[in-house]
Amino acid sequence: MELQFLGTGAGMPSKMRNTSAVVLNLSAEGDGYWLFDCGEATQHQILHTSLKPRKIGKIFITHLHGDHIFGLPGLIGSRSFLGGEEQLDIYGPTGLNEWIKTTLRVTNTHLNYELIVHEIGEGVVFEDADYRVTAKNLQHIIPCLGYRIEQKPLPGKLLITKAKEAGVPNGPLLKQLKSGEDVILEDGRVVASSDVTGEPQEGFIVAILGDTNYCSAAVELAQDTDILVHEATFDIDTGNLAKEYGHSTIGDAARVAQEAGAKTLIANHISARFMPSDVAQLQKQGEAIFPALHIAEDFSRFEWKNGEVIRD
Repeated sequence: MELQFLGTGAGMPSKMRNTSAVVLNLSAEGDGYWLFDCGEATQHQILHTSLKPRKIGKIFITHLHGDHIFGLPGLIGSRSFLGGEEQLDIYGPTGLNEWIKTTLRVTNTHLNYELIVHEIGEGVVFEDADYRVTAKNLQHIIPCLGYRIEQKPLPGKLLITKAKEAGVPNGPLLKQLKSGEDVILEDGRVVASSDVTGEPQEGFIVAILGDTNYCSAAVELAQDTDILVHEATFDIDTGNLAKEYGHSTIGDAARVAQEAGAKTLIANHISARFMPSDVAQLQKQGEAIFPALHIAEDFSRFEWKNGEVIRD
């Protein structure tokens, strides 16, 4: 699993940071891309990466402020032009469906794929055999969601020596055993997957939050996560502005990570008031509360591998 940040700024795009968009890249797991928020010019940012819009299968929107949704119409249309034919599911707050469908209708935008907009509230908003996505209401000046993405336990490692001793030949039967299925050999014997595989491996847990003040819902979504993505629009010295506008400081983000027992915090949604020379001070303020902190830049990539987070 990999997180790639296409936009890490707040409010308006700047020369250093575009508006909000984060890709959860599940290609290694065979599940394409999930996009979280889609600020203005997100598809332009994608052009500077190896990501392919047609492989985006799900989009999760935190709230309906422009810096989180103004890139949607262009991306939706381009996905069709670029050969996207698979269904696209978009999840977000009430009002999202009307805005998207009205925009597509007025602009006469034709899609070559099925578009399904799910207007959601709190609770489990998506679940299949591999993942569960839970949403909670955060504390912003308009309704805003945070998302918790849990990968379900993975099959244990195939113990090839044990499988061979049980008489399993090379080929598809080994793959079936690895995926958790019992198999029947030519002589009629049954080989149980549990007898030739190790213990199931834990999947990842990631929380990606929208704009918010410090709140208990953020802590709940971030509980025991491998990676917490939390906005840090302001520094500690401008905490009064954070409260007024429904945002967090770098200190608030670090406090949520600390209280939730998160393993890694990635701070994004940084105000344009902070220049590149200010990032070190933001980092210092956050690390004083939660040391395992990264401040994302546009095009930052973070890989979760063997339980560790590696910044590319």
